[in-house]
Amino acid sequence: MPTHPEAHSAKSNAKLNSLRAAVLGADDGIVSVSGIVIGVASASASSALILTSGIAGLAAGALSMAAGEYVSVSSQRDTERALLTKERAELKNYPEQELKELENLYIAKGLKPVTARAVAKELTTKDVFAAHVDAELNINPDDLTNPWHAAIASALSFLVGAMIPLLTIVLAPEKIRILVTFVAVIFALIITGMLSAHVGGANKTRATIRVVAGGVLAMAVTYGIGKIVGTQL
Repeated sequence: MPTHPEAHSAKSNAKLNSLRAAVLGADDGIVSVSGIVIGVASASASSALILTSGIAGLAAGALSMAAGEYVSVSSQRDTERALLTKERAELKNYPEQELKELENLYIAKGLKPVTARAVAKELTTKDVFAAHVDAELNINPDDLTNPWHAAIASALSFLVGAMIPLLTIVLAPEKIRILVTFVAVIFALIITGMLSAHVGGANKTRATIRVVAGGVLAMAVTYGIGKIVGTQL
């Protein structure tokens, strides 16, 4: 009798995964680069220094996000492939036990035992592997997560998000550029907060407050550090 330690958890499809990476990348780009440029601007009035620091942060952040997302999604895909391989082996070696497991899954979803048995048999007759990976693992073997899609989406969105504070602080008048950047970043974070909540199906108000609060805290901290360092230099 086989054991089934694999988790029967839900999985986002490839498009949803790329969208999630894009939203998170944009948010990270906004917060990271705004922290850098505001910190530098509070310590120095040099536009060239602010721009250079911002571009360096933008490039490093985009590459880091892409690499991190690629590794993360690659690990997820490897896990999915391992689960699919295990399921194929169990279907080959223990067909009756697997049929019973499929039947129990449908009973757990609310079907009567007789109906669950009939459904399990019918789906097994049509495509036994597809029936099991869908019910047990919620995985579509033809639509596994793509690490390159997630990495590219994350890097590009980081660049787009990072351009908001970078362009704002460079183009705004020197006397009010920090204030203008604060305001621009808050508005941008409100948008990304709402988008992230929409993608994840979460409460938009709570998600937006968390995103904005985190961004404001990051800017406040780097502003303070820049002020302290600037007075010491």
